Amino acid sequence: MRTIENLLEIMATLRDAQNGCPWDQRQTFASIAPYTIEEAYEVADAIAREDPDALRHELGDLLFQVVFHARMAEEADQFDFSAVVDAICEKMLRRHPHVFGSESERQQGAQAGSWERIKAQERAQQSGTGTVSAVDGIALSLPALKRAEKLGKRASRAGFDWPDTLGVHAKIDEEFRELDEACRQGEADAITEELGDVLFAVVNLARHLKVDPEQALSSANRKFEGRFRGIENAAGKQGRSLESLDLAALEALWLAQKQTES
Repeated sequence: MRTIENLLEIMATLRDAQNGCPWDQRQTFASIAPYTIEEAYEVADAIAREDPDALRHELGDLLFQVVFHARMAEEADQFDFSAVVDAICEKMLRRHPHVFGSESERQQGAQAGSWERIKAQERAQQSGTGTVSAVDGIALSLPALKRAEKLGKRASRAGFDWPDTLGVHAKIDEEFRELDEACRQGEADAITEELGDVLFAVVNLARHLKVDPEQALSSANRKFEGRFRGIENAAGKQGRSLESLDLAALEALWLAQKQTES
């Protein structure tokens, strides 16, 4: 079995200025970042498909991305792979005083909210300005749905939230009214802004309902895809295309497809 040292050697060879791979040699943090994100999604996909063999391969691909970034940082005299490992070990030890700390630290760390208090302390130290916001440290590059969820959670912990779902429903209704008004005015920028507010409010509703909005939307996507393929097949069996059908015929096919699932 090969080890992480073998992988580090392979990466160093690929980046070697004389004998390396031309493609690997010309990459930068920015050019590799999209691949890193893609590999993380492929890991999640293998988990969703419950395919352990695929998961093994995808985790390797994701690990390679970490090694790639660490190698470029080492070449720039910024840090190396060992520093990455040291940083995550130190962070996990610090964030789990209830596991690795002294007896008093174990008792304090086991209290509710300990994890978030530790993370808040880290954000305060990292800011270096003395001014810390509850929403500091939420990556701008996160998918918008996930970032909206995190923003809502942070604001809620700071006390900025509705006590129940009634307030969230009222907010959604308000945002829909504002969207309707923007649509009547026909202002593209306002429509985009108000639609964004609707989506943000719906994410807040998901949070209150303790539903993962990403999973909920992914499930809805799969359901729609399956039903759409079903009506395509049904139309094909009739020797027709969807484009040739009017709205009433399409609705009838859709309802029939839904009935097959019940």
